[in-house]
Amino acid sequence: MIKEFINTADEKMSKTIAVLKKELASMKAGRANASMLDRIEVEYYGSMSPITQLAGISVPEPRILLIQPYDKTSLKNIEKAIQKSDLGINPSNDGSVIRLIIPELTEETRKNIVKNVKKTGDEAKVAIRSIRRDCNDKIKALKKNSEVSEDDIKKGEEDIQKRTDATVKEIDKIIEIKEKEIMTV
Repeated sequence: MIKEFINTADEKMSKTIAVLKKELASMKAGRANASMLDRIEVEYYGSMSPITQLAGISVPEPRILLIQPYDKTSLKNIEKAIQKSDLGINPSNDGSVIRLIIPELTEETRKNIVKNVKKTGDEAKVAIRSIRRDCNDKIKALKKNSEVSEDDIKKGEEDIQKRTDATVKEIDKIIEIKEKEIMTV
């Protein structure tokens, strides 16, 4: 029973790490990265579609994103969606492709991005600790119902704590790598 709780907690922790990596990938770091566009949705024939489903995205140079729509009629809508987004980059439309030129980051901008990265990391850590707390609560509920021994409960709590510590260390490492990437562009 305790093993099931710990396995569920492990899955949730892995998902939290995956979400963190995806969020960090979409933060601009002074170089072109196709995942910057992951959150942008474009109106296409009356419905909202992710930009990645409407166009091929490539990185021909370190600071340039090239967006080639599969359907040329969607070019204007893609351009509008980018302008409305929080990217803060003005798209250049030449009639067949859209180019996004990623500007050099100032020191102040880099520091602000690093602050956001750390904040995102802290939110992930809070989520991990919440998962640990939920698992411990379930384990303690077994104790109240006298379903498992005191030793098994202690062992389960130690196990979930070790996994929590390891996951928090992994988050710290991911944040540190992203921070270096931003500050050394």
